[in-house]
Amino acid sequence: MIEINHLYKSFGDKEVLKDISATFENGKTNLIIGQSGSGKTVLVKNLVGLLDPTSGEVLYDGRNFVLMDKNEKVAMRREMGMIFQSAALFDSLNVLENVMFPLDMFSSMNYRERMKRAQECLARVNLIDAEKKFPDEISGGMQKRVAIARAIALNPKYLFCDEPNSGLDPKTSLVIDELLHGITHEFNITTIINTHDMNSVMGIGEKIIYIYEGKKEWEGKSSDIMMSTNEKLTDFVFASDLLKKMKQNEMEKMRRNNS
Repeated sequence: MIEINHLYKSFGDKEVLKDISATFENGKTNLIIGQSGSGKTVLVKNLVGLLDPTSGEVLYDGRNFVLMDKNEKVAMRREMGMIFQSAALFDSLNVLENVMFPLDMFSSMNYRERMKRAQECLARVNLIDAEKKFPDEISGGMQKRVAIARAIALNPKYLFCDEPNSGLDPKTSLVIDELLHGITHEFNITTIINTHDMNSVMGIGEKIIYIYEGKKEWEGKSSDIMMSTNEKLTDFVFASDLLKKMKQNEMEKMRRNNS
């Protein structure tokens, strides 16, 4: 579990994160949502150590990441997997070599063991037949699946995903969501996903934190969103007329069932 307590982050005179406290639970897909500029990306960067908070705590199973020295943070990051918005694969390496990269860097396995582990991860994302291909020879959705395989190669306790469905069509996005959700439960990972995708929110959002102007405005489950009376959350999630109609229909159904 990851806990953040009274987290603040400022850049000069501009306060971007304002007294955020939250927990991200093991074995669940924890989603951070919010408008562009709300502070959610800055929050994730504070969680993984790309930025240092102005004040507050970031606890990994009780270990305060903020107070760790450089070597301790390096060791801590070996427990983290990361999936970037662009997939961030190495163009000069084939699919198998991309997945092997963190194993080459951080594991004590021999070459045969590293290759076997990478192939296991590719099989988990249904890409074992693509192991000899290079990134520019596969689709954007396949690249994201390679990125997932690479992120889980070191058996991370914590998995961070930055807009994993960015640039993907709805069908492929669903595949990525199902993979992340399945892997989270299968390996009991604390998964944190920074997303704008409302399909992801409603589909796999087991714990959702909504950031508004640097503050935690709301938290709950996807099933709670339909009944939420928080106007800021409602305006954000149900921005389209179709989603607004879905919420209205759900509210009307609840009223009928309760009458």
